[in-house]
Amino acid sequence: MERSRSRQQSGNSSAITDDQITDLVSKLQQLIPEIRNRRSDKVSASKVLQETCNYIRNLHREVDDLSDRLSELLANTDADSAQAAIIRSLLM
Repeated sequence: MERSRSRQQSGNSSAITDDQITDLVSKLQQLIPEIRNRRSDKVSASKVLQETCNYIRNLHREVDDLSDRLSELLANTDADSAQAAIIRSLLM
C-alpha cells in the first residue's frame, strides 16, 4: 500500500495542472503577435497552441531563408574580405 501511494504522489507531481495550462496559454497569447493583435478577448487554448506552432514554423522558415541568403553571399564574396568575415561570424 505504501509503495503504490508513493508512486501516485510522485506521478502526480509531474502532472501538468489546469492552472499551469491556463498560465501557459495566457503567456503565449501575450507573445504571439497574431493572437495579441486580435480584438477578441477570448481565444481557445487549442487556437493559441495552433497559432504558436504556426508562428514557430514561420520563424524556422525565416531562419532557413536567412541562412541560405548568407551562404550565397559568402559564396560570392572574396574569402579574405571583411564582408566575408562578418558573414562567417553570423553563420556561427
